[in-house]
Amino acid sequence: MENPNPSKGIDSINKVTNDASTPLDMEEFSPDKQNESGESTKPNTEPILKDKTLNLNKTDSVSDSNADKPKKPVKPPKIEDKPFLEFIDKHFIPGLKSSIENKGVLVKDIKLIDGIRPVVGGKCWIVYCEISQQRRFWLCFNNDIISSDKTILLAESNSEPSIVESFLIDEKKTTLPLLISRVLQRLNGQKWIGVN
Repeated sequence: MENPNPSKGIDSINKVTNDASTPLDMEEFSPDKQNESGESTKPNTEPILKDKTLNLNKTDSVSDSNADKPKKPVKPPKIEDKPFLEFIDKHFIPGLKSSIENKGVLVKDIKLIDGIRPVVGGKCWIVYCEISQQRRFWLCFNNDIISSDKTILLAESNSEPSIVESFLIDEKKTTLPLLISRVLQRLNGQKWIGVN
């Protein structure tokens, strides 16, 4: 049955296309489709686009407010928390050398060795140091951790070390100042540094 009033049908289509709140059938209102009178049935999407733009602006303002917040400064790691090799090479060896020389004793050689512990054997990390009057000592770390078990060996007059002593066995925490002061204390006990 034909619609007695064809213009009424066109008005109802236009009403649907202009109502942004009504769900649209995309196939029925494709941009290329035309109604019987030749008019385009393309839906009006302008209100939807405006809404999306508003939502984007809201999101941007939230991210901008987060960017304005001051960041907490990151604390640098403690010297003792640095990797073993960095701690020994950049902090312990220079600190120990300057501390010995401040006592008036020449440091001829000081270095880190990955080798075999003198006297008892076993692979370990060794801080080897030779000072004036052919005096030498070896500070050995069982592992590449500064808190690992440690031993110290001493030798005079270019002889080989004959005694192995435990080092810092009673200390709960190993720090750079503690390591340096205990080495100096042991050397002083041997009467190698300080006033004798």
